[in-house]
Amino acid sequence: MAFQPIDRDTDYVLPPSVQDWLPKAHLARYVVDVVEGLDLSALERAYAGKGSDAYHPATLLSLLIYGYATGTFSSRKIERATHDSLAFRYIACNRHPDHDTLATFRMRFGKEFESAFVQVLQVARENQLSRFGTVSLDGTKIHANASRHSALSYAHAEKIEAHLKAEVQELLALADAADQSTVPDGVSLPEEITRREDRLAAIAAAKVKIEARAKERFEGEQAEYEAKMAARAAKVAACKKPGGKIPKPPEAGPRATDQINLTDEESRIMKVAGGGFEQCFNAQAVVDTESMLIIATDVTQACNDKEQVEPMVAKVQANPDGLNQPEIWLADTGYYSAKNVEVCLAAKIEPLIAVKRDEHHPDWRDRFTETLPLADNALPVEIMKHTLKTRTGRAAYALRKQTVEPVFGIIKSVMGFRQFLLRGLDKVRSQWTLVCLAWNLKRMAVLRPQ
Repeated sequence: MAFQPIDRDTDYVLPPSVQDWLPKAHLARYVVDVVEGLDLSALERAYAGKGSDAYHPATLLSLLIYGYATGTFSSRKIERATHDSLAFRYIACNRHPDHDTLATFRMRFGKEFESAFVQVLQVARENQLSRFGTVSLDGTKIHANASRHSALSYAHAEKIEAHLKAEVQELLALADAADQSTVPDGVSLPEEITRREDRLAAIAAAKVKIEARAKERFEGEQAEYEAKMAARAAKVAACKKPGGKIPKPPEAGPRATDQINLTDEESRIMKVAGGGFEQCFNAQAVVDTESMLIIATDVTQACNDKEQVEPMVAKVQANPDGLNQPEIWLADTGYYSAKNVEVCLAAKIEPLIAVKRDEHHPDWRDRFTETLPLADNALPVEIMKHTLKTRTGRAAYALRKQTVEPVFGIIKSVMGFRQFLLRGLDKVRSQWTLVCLAWNLKRMAVLRPQ
């Protein structure tokens, strides 16, 4: 059996042009072609005319997009890849932007990524990759750059606060005592007192933030309570009996279970798939069912999706013509409410929002039967429920699970994005936009004519 020789001493020379380094259909080439065709004038104007020449925004944005599309999210790893990977070398024109430059660019221009996101969708529309007629909305929990063990509840904060104050008083008494023989060797009383006072200050700041959140929540609940009571009073005035129980007035002040995370105070503890709770953000995406391209994104602190239809409809309608008026809106039961149905209808979109979970093993005859006709004076919610029971409605709603959920699965399992690197809601939103931008270009590279 003959073997290839092990020879690391023979000189090899790369082709003199970076254009010869990658195959013609390589993803890196497609990312560069699309990004360099975008209008990045807002990014270019942000650079002052001082100092040494800066890396072009198109180069840095292409590096970030290709990095995210291939599972390389850290700016340090992207910098290292410009040395180790031909694809990254090609994008960077055989130069090596350092990780500080990449991290600063990502932090500084998060808002401008939204413009690039929309422009890429326009490229998809111009290339006729989809009609963007039916869309699916869904959310997924993504871990924050913080541990749930760093969360502090209001009740626990008060308990620790009382304990620390008692320890400070004890240490102060020892410091004032003439006989300090009871103080263990190696203990510095001033350092121990300072350490506890610092912790008390941090806990006090955390309590102030929890109290501010509680005040904001109370104001919203109070307004809702007053509206309900006014509606009941109007019914009584009209000699009608108000239905249901009398609304309970909200309670002011923080609850014992109100929490704040000391690492990322804007993240929340959320229930995750598979059971358990983690420190997360709720990432939202509206996905086109024909192309599986994401046409609108957002990140929220809400643990459930009930209130996300209205803001996501507004985001879709803010898109340019051809991307802002889907015909059908699909969503699972977590988004169902009469208000959300009316929001879609007001936007001239037909809602197909599941009212309840389907049975896992329905009778096979159900797939071939049609429901009875609906009355002419039916309410919008009843019309939607009826549509979901028809064969056409069931076929349309079936597109939801095979479009938006695979997108989240590929982003998490193939691209490897399972945790935000940045902290704070605004920065997390910018990073999610960048992730979805990378997904769209990755998907468009597959859909493009070969």
